[in-house]
Amino acid sequence: MFGTLLPFLGACLLVAASPGPSTVLIIRNSLRSRRAGLMTVLGNETGVFIWGLVAAFGLTALVAASQVAYEVLRFGGAAVLIVFGVQAIRSARRGGGLEPALGAGTEAGDDAGTEAGTHREPGWRSYRSGLLLNLANPKAALFAMSFLPQFVPAGAPQLPLMVTLAAAWAVFEVGYYGMYVWFVGRLRHVLARAGVRRRLEQISGGVLLVLGVRLALAG
Repeated sequence: MFGTLLPFLGACLLVAASPGPSTVLIIRNSLRSRRAGLMTVLGNETGVFIWGLVAAFGLTALVAASQVAYEVLRFGGAAVLIVFGVQAIRSARRGGGLEPALGAGTEAGDDAGTEAGTHREPGWRSYRSGLLLNLANPKAALFAMSFLPQFVPAGAPQLPLMVTLAAAWAVFEVGYYGMYVWFVGRLRHVLARAGVRRRLEQISGGVLLVLGVRLALAG
């Protein structure tokens, strides 16, 4: 198992280091608060684990084999990316649209100044956005199907080992993307400036919008 796990984690590092829509969304939500960033990471990795389970049970082969299923996922994923992109751009035009908890006095708790009810809702909204973005990505499904089986040794029980690898993949990425959240938090005193915040919203929204259009037009 250890002979499989070490090269697998090395491959997971290379995968995570390749920027994609999830990376953009995690950074954008981390600008709101550390909690929003972490909840986005957990949502994204829940999606990673779900696609790992789907691959373990061989169901992603249906997506690969069915043109209709793939197209539904593709256009659904493109719509999600475009909606998130438009929301970010509109937020930038409204002046950033980020929570006031970005000030230096709230760094320790991120949401310390908010009431309990308004404190929880953005976190779950961030979790849902991370989960939805991952599950709506057909390339994530096909990648899981091609990625995980490469690390199952011949003769090994495929199902339990692939489920274990899917869990390890998700846990590893929680730690990896958690560093992004931490890094954004450390730069909070710079990123809290209205002009910088607005520019980052515009960039992240533009990237998500372009990725959505590209996915919609991809063959």
